Amino acid sequence: QVHLAESGGGLVQAGGSLRLSCAASTSTFSSYAMGWFRQAPGRDRESVAKISGNGGVTFYEDSVKGRFTISRDNAKDTVYLQMNNLQPEDTAVYYCAARPGGLSPWLGVADFGSWGQGTQVTVSS
Repeated sequence: QVHLAESGGGLVQAGGSLRLSCAASTSTFSSYAMGWFRQAPGRDRESVAKISGNGGVTFYEDSVKGRFTISRDNAKDTVYLQMNNLQPEDTAVYYCAARPGGLSPWLGVADFGSWGQGTQVTVSS
């Protein structure tokens, strides 16, 4: 288990930007694939973006491609989600998650064993 702490959420107008951060408490951060997920009220938690341990491989859900960018700084044990051109439908609680080992595009919620507490993102129209 890895302790994860998200920050950077908030209220933004449509078309605006936010950058989420997730700090991990582990000395082997680069051995973990990381993901950002979100959950809107009344909906299942869904994948947003995922990144491999060395940052060389990334996957995005179609709804955020071209607007969101996932990145990581292994020297700081931190993963980021840059969100541009935010829309009201992006409103949700955003969670970061970690899993040891490799990354595949079909990995979902059940494949990640460590989760942060979540940070609220609200986009007004």
